[in-house]
Amino acid sequence: MKLIPTRIPDVVIVEPAVFGDERGWFMESYHHGKFVSALAELGLPAPRPFVQDNHSCSKAGVLRGLHYQLPPHPQGKLVRVTQGAAFDVAVDIRKGSPTYGQWVGVELSAENKRQLWIPEGFAHGFVSLQDDTHFLYKTTDVYAKDCERAIAWNDPDIGIDWPLKGQQPELAPKDAQAPRLCDAETF
Repeated sequence: MKLIPTRIPDVVIVEPAVFGDERGWFMESYHHGKFVSALAELGLPAPRPFVQDNHSCSKAGVLRGLHYQLPPHPQGKLVRVTQGAAFDVAVDIRKGSPTYGQWVGVELSAENKRQLWIPEGFAHGFVSLQDDTHFLYKTTDVYAKDCERAIAWNDPDIGIDWPLKGQQPELAPKDAQAPRLCDAETF
């Protein structure tokens, strides 16, 4: 497993070691000890234990996010795509952070097998780039409706460069009505 820093130091790309031959391939999608050790090498803290796994399936052009949960149930997320492809985004919403309001985006796909570690204190979203995209998340806390919040996917103060090719994304009603970061309750 190799961790690749992004321009926001707390968010890292996880590249698993993939072993392939004429039969196909094998990889460890998660190994707690290796993950914690690799984070420590970058000077990053270990996450709380993962307690919930989520799986979504989306058609091309579906945008989910930007979602987060406030304390007492903040969620760190380790995310990956097992079928299809998505452009995945993390936005720093920690007031006082030197990267507050900044975003990082990376393409995750079944082909590249990359994952993204998004710690607590970040909003998260993705747009599906292909039909039948399967997105898996490991989270450090359970879903708690009363702590759930969202930020507008197109907040001009954040300025995410979504790869939408001039198309409008398909949104859930709650995402279409989400407030801008300047009006949102954050960390």
